[in-house]
Amino acid sequence: MKKSVMISIFIVFSIVFAACSDDGSSKEESSDNDQGKNNQLNVSLAAEPVSLDPHAANDGNSLYVMNPMYDTLWEQNTELELQPALAKSLEQIEDTVWEAKLREDVLFHDGSAFNAEVVKANLDRVLDPEIGSPLAFLFDMIEEVEVVDEYTVHIKTEYPFSALPSHLAHPGGHMISLESIKEDNEAIENGEQPFTTINEQPVGTGYFQFDERSIDGEITLTKNDNYWGEEAGVEAISFRSVPEDQTRVAEIQTGNSDIIYPVNANNVEEIDSNKGTYVKQSESASMTYVGFNVEREPFTDERVRQAIAMSINKDEIVNGAMNGIPIPAKGPLAPTVFGHSDELLPIEQNVEEAKELLGEAGYEEGFETTVMAYDTTTSDIATVIQSNLQQIGIDVEIQMTEIGNYLETTGNGGADMFVGSWGTITLDADYGLYPMFHSENIGDPGNRSFYANEEVDGLLEEARQEGNKERRLELYQEAQQIIIDEAPIVPLYHSVLLAGLRDEVQGFYQFPSSFPYLRDVTKKE
Repeated sequence: MKKSVMISIFIVFSIVFAACSDDGSSKEESSDNDQGKNNQLNVSLAAEPVSLDPHAANDGNSLYVMNPMYDTLWEQNTELELQPALAKSLEQIEDTVWEAKLREDVLFHDGSAFNAEVVKANLDRVLDPEIGSPLAFLFDMIEEVEVVDEYTVHIKTEYPFSALPSHLAHPGGHMISLESIKEDNEAIENGEQPFTTINEQPVGTGYFQFDERSIDGEITLTKNDNYWGEEAGVEAISFRSVPEDQTRVAEIQTGNSDIIYPVNANNVEEIDSNKGTYVKQSESASMTYVGFNVEREPFTDERVRQAIAMSINKDEIVNGAMNGIPIPAKGPLAPTVFGHSDELLPIEQNVEEAKELLGEAGYEEGFETTVMAYDTTTSDIATVIQSNLQQIGIDVEIQMTEIGNYLETTGNGGADMFVGSWGTITLDADYGLYPMFHSENIGDPGNRSFYANEEVDGLLEEARQEGNKERRLELYQEAQQIIIDEAPIVPLYHSVLLAGLRDEVQGFYQFPSSFPYLRDVTKKE
C-alpha cells in the first residue's frame, strides 16, 4: 500500500513538474524550434544527386543541390544576362585568348583562397582525360589556361569561340577548392575512383556550404557567413529525395516541404486548390524527346525511326499526359534558346505513311522493342508512345528504372528507345546541339542516341567557331533540319517548369535551365 501511494505521489509530482516546465523553458524551446524551422528551407526532389562534385555530374538533381555551394567565373542573372561572378571581368583580348581578372576577396568554405592557380587547376581537371569528366565537352576548345599573376588568367582556345562566357557560366565551370582537388588526386593515386572525395566533402565558394549527408540521403547546407556576395535569406537548406509524385504533393500540403520539384502536370490543380500551396510555372530551355540507339537494329535504318516519328501523337502527349501545359516541339531547341528557328519542318504525324516506311524497311509485320523511362512523367509519355506504335505493328515494352540506372544504361548504349530530356543551360545552341548530336559526345556526355553524321559534325564545328550571329543561326538551322529528317530522336515538347511552393516562400526564381535560384529565398512567418 505504501509503495502504491509513493508511486501515485511520484506521478502527481511529475505532472506538476512537467506543467511548470511548460510554463517556462519548453515554451522558449518551442519558440526556438519555430524560429529554426522558419530559417531552414526544406526542398524535396525526385531523386538523390548522382554526385556533389561539379566535374562529375550533369543531371538535374545533382545541379540543383550543387548550385548553392559553388560559384562560376561568369554567371547568368535573373534577367538572363551574363554578368561577372568570381571573375570581375572577362575580355577577349585576341581571337583565341580570353583574359579573366579575378575577385580578390573570395575564400572557399575551407578557408583557402580563390586565385588564378585555382582557376587553372579546375579547368585542367575537367579537361583531364584520366579524370574522365562527363562535362569535358564544355571546355574542349580550351588549349591552355595560363596563370598571368595571382588574380589574372589567360584562357587560350583552339579557335575563336564566342560562346565561351556562357560555357564558363555553366555549372561544369563551378570552382572547387585547390585543397579538395589535391585530396582527390591523392585518393586516386591510392586506388580510389575520381570524384569520390569531393562528392563526400564538397568545398566551394557559394552562399551555402555543405554541412552533412544523413544515412537516408538527406543533404543539409548551411549559410556561408563569409560569402563574398549578397548573403542568403535563410540559415539552412535541406534537400531530400522523394521519388513518388503524389508523395511530394503530400509533403508540400502538410508543410514537411517548402518547395517540391518537379510537379507532375496532372497534380497542378490539386496543389493550386490546396490552401497554402501553389505551383509556380516558369519558361524553360528544355526539350523532352524519345530517343533511339541508332547502333541497334532496327533503329540503324532511318526509315524505321521516321516511321515511329510519324506515328507519335504529340498533341495526345501534351494535352493528355501533360495536361496541356508544355509547348509541342518542332526541333531540339526551345524558343528561349539562341538558335531556335520557326522555319524548321518537323516530321508530321501520318500513320499510313509510317506503315509504308516500315514495309520498305522490311518490317511489314512490325517488331518488338523496349522504351526506358525513369519517373511518372516519362512513364506517362512512354505509355502514349506504346499505344501510338501499336497502330503500326510495333509492340513496345516499357522498362521502368531509377534515374541512376537510366543514365548509366542509356549512356552505355544499353537501351533500344528511351524517353529523355535535355536542358540548354547556357541558352546557346552550341550547348543544345553539340553535346547531343556531335559524334565526339556519344554516350554519357549527351549523345545517348549514338548518332554520328559527318555533315552535322561539320556544321556544329563551324557554328561554334563563327563570330557572326546571323551566320551561326543559319548553320544551326541547317544542322537541326538534318537531325529532324534523320530522326535519331523525336522532339516531343518544350517543358514549362512546374515547382510547388508554400505561400510562406518568398523570392523564389527558376532559371529556364530548371535550376532553382535559392539565394534570395526567405520564409515569412
